[in-house]
Amino acid sequence: MPFINTKVNVEISEEKEAVLKEKFGRAISLLPGKTENWLMLGFEDNCRLYFRGNKDEPAAFVEVKVYGAANRTAFEKLTAEITRILAGELSIAPDHIYVKYEACEHWGYNGANF
Repeated sequence: MPFINTKVNVEISEEKEAVLKEKFGRAISLLPGKTENWLMLGFEDNCRLYFRGNKDEPAAFVEVKVYGAANRTAFEKLTAEITRILAGELSIAPDHIYVKYEACEHWGYNGANF
């Protein structure tokens, strides 16, 4: 049950959002046991993000929440892939992208908790 929420200070067209959805859907499989079948995505564009005191350069803050845990190596692979995707699709420099991970012990779905 992963959730990836992406905040960027650039515009994401519907076409780009579809490409990001597809690529993030494949990327989530870098975490053991995670697939697009359970992935939820959120995209927030045109956010006011300041990085190094500047809001004029493209930047991104990505939150990845997962039920259970994954190992550091898997998170590192996913960070590299998320960075590659955002750099390629939205022209955001890798050094302007933060990725935050949160492993959750309790996760609700369909009126109950796992």
